[in-house]
Amino acid sequence: MSQILIIEDEAVIRNSLRRLLQRRGYDVAEAGSVAEAEQHALADFDLIITDLRLPGEPGTAIINRSQGVPVLVMTSYASVRSAVESMQMGAVDYIAKPFDHDEMLLTVERILKQGTLERQNAALKQDLSRAYPAGGMIGCCAAMQEVFERIRKVAPTDTTVLILGESGTGKELVARAVHEQSARRDAPIIAVNCAAIPGGLIESELFGHEKGAFTGAVGTHRGLVEAADGGTLFLDEIGELPLEAQARLLRVIQEGEIRRVGSTQSRKVNVRLIAATHRDLQQCVNAGTFRGDLYYRLHVMEIRLAPLRERGEDIRQLAEVLLEKTRQRLNRPSMSFTPEAMTQLLHHGWPGNVRELENVIERAVILADGAQITRQLLAIDNPPASGQDSLAPTTEETHSLDDYFRRFVRENEGQMTETELARHLGISRKTLWERRQKLGLPRVKG
Repeated sequence: MSQILIIEDEAVIRNSLRRLLQRRGYDVAEAGSVAEAEQHALADFDLIITDLRLPGEPGTAIINRSQGVPVLVMTSYASVRSAVESMQMGAVDYIAKPFDHDEMLLTVERILKQGTLERQNAALKQDLSRAYPAGGMIGCCAAMQEVFERIRKVAPTDTTVLILGESGTGKELVARAVHEQSARRDAPIIAVNCAAIPGGLIESELFGHEKGAFTGAVGTHRGLVEAADGGTLFLDEIGELPLEAQARLLRVIQEGEIRRVGSTQSRKVNVRLIAATHRDLQQCVNAGTFRGDLYYRLHVMEIRLAPLRERGEDIRQLAEVLLEKTRQRLNRPSMSFTPEAMTQLLHHGWPGNVRELENVIERAVILADGAQITRQLLAIDNPPASGQDSLAPTTEETHSLDDYFRRFVRENEGQMTETELARHLGISRKTLWERRQKLGLPRVKG
């Protein structure tokens, strides 16, 4: 039952309001002045309703002493000025006397509901923080605990962060966790996938352009770096950034300013930069495709994400969480994995990492007719033991990611399209093509 304190010096109005609220089931206490109200434990109330004009001190004096309890101000001197002043002092709302009973009840109900939602949200965030210490990410293995610890230490600073890991390991989740635990949490985080923007447009997209800067520039364009001013800029797949754009980005880091394409004027920006890549940037520097000075500016704090196949029992926890999340989203009844299915998940190579795991589980939930996810519904094949493939290492029992990728592609490219191959592996078609080139697996023409 919600507890409400009424502060009103006119007994008739006070008693009428008390009876109105009590009929709605509220527990109501009364006071005739601010001094009398302070004899109550104010923190015990869910709402304080106070008249503006009271003997001694005005009703607004209770706002700073209410210990966070919302204050609704009543006044018979209804005016824009008094409303604005009350709200500026921290009142949650304002209502004019004589008030309509329905209006008062609706206002009280709305304020109390808002307070309940805020408390629930705070409690959920606290529970989430305890269970998943970094932005809802899941993991109990040593590698993930190291990730959580690095996030905790670097987030309160403005230090540039470089996140390394294979595709699908959750690099953007790490970036968002760093942002949410930083002083910039109330400002935007702008996420940009450098590989998804054509090379000819990326400078304009990131840094903006002036009208007439190039063919088709019919107006001034504000870039994504400016959009992130005051907040965080997350550049995913930064290894794909062209050298010209790398030079402009270096200026953002070093000088805190940008220059739009086609402009002669620089603009100051205040952004925290987080970058991510699946590439070895040091090798890119050696090959001349990535600037060494930018690499050293980025490589201040490194957070490395382990591939899913190296996270052991984390796979079990992730699978169960993803199953529950997926079945709720698809409006399916409670479901669980059979022991054989869970064994299959634990021993799969996961070339697509968490993204592949999520895709596999979603497909299984859609296909399931009952409450159990079976090994057959998962439709994944674990790599065979060492020695069954001439290309596999002979000194280890398990195959590397490249070995598994090579085998899967060769065995299935005759029956699957490139899109189907990529979807099954939990990667994009672009990544599939890149890995084909890296491993010398040209697409077989039918």
